[in-house]
Amino acid sequence: MKYYFLIVGVLCVLYYLLLAWYSRRLSSTFAGFWLITGGVHLILGCAPFPVSAYRILKYAAAAVWIVFAAVQLRILAAMIPDKSCEADCIIVLGAQVRGRRITNSLKRRLDAALEYLGEHPHARVIVSGGQGKGEDIPEAEAMAEYLISNGVDPCRIIREDQSTSTRENFRFSRKFLDAENAVTGIVTNDFHICRAEMIARREGYRRIIRIPASSNPVFQLNYLVREFFAIVAMLVRGRGK
Repeated sequence: MKYYFLIVGVLCVLYYLLLAWYSRRLSSTFAGFWLITGGVHLILGCAPFPVSAYRILKYAAAAVWIVFAAVQLRILAAMIPDKSCEADCIIVLGAQVRGRRITNSLKRRLDAALEYLGEHPHARVIVSGGQGKGEDIPEAEAMAEYLISNGVDPCRIIREDQSTSTRENFRFSRKFLDAENAVTGIVTNDFHICRAEMIARREGYRRIIRIPASSNPVFQLNYLVREFFAIVAMLVRGRGK
């Protein structure tokens, strides 16, 4: 069991270093988790615990892995695009904008929306996102500008520029469509699509199709682990943010 903790600890620290190097930041989103987790595992691997203590830790680790695997299977299953029907309207969930510039995650969402809108010319699109710290304009405005610059008719675009969370994305977008009867497509990054769908259903959306966008492969594991904790917390609380 000592070797398990040492190996996991080293891998976690190495992944943190990769994230820090790639992002050029020591505190990129959720990256600190890997450094802390790696440190804890290294301590557990080096500590002179008796055999009985390691036996308890073994069962605890096994339980955590079982729960983690169950949640990840649900997340991975949701990453499969739902092509059962055509959406009347798609909602593109906002993500950080730096000044007026869209970030990589948001660009991937918008590119997925562009592909869908190109294949389904009758679908409308709601770009949903307010203005946060470090953003010169609302996310919805930056998103609309990107879609228009890539050939989308402005008449097809609806701006929802007040929301500050995924829950508010769906709650504030309801005034633009019939959430119970309209077929609504959810556009967000693949790792986030499972939780987004759960939240949408809690906000009254009944006919949902998933339109997952790709994610940065370097950060994919980081995002999936973060989603694990977010979904577990959501299920425990009985509501989502």
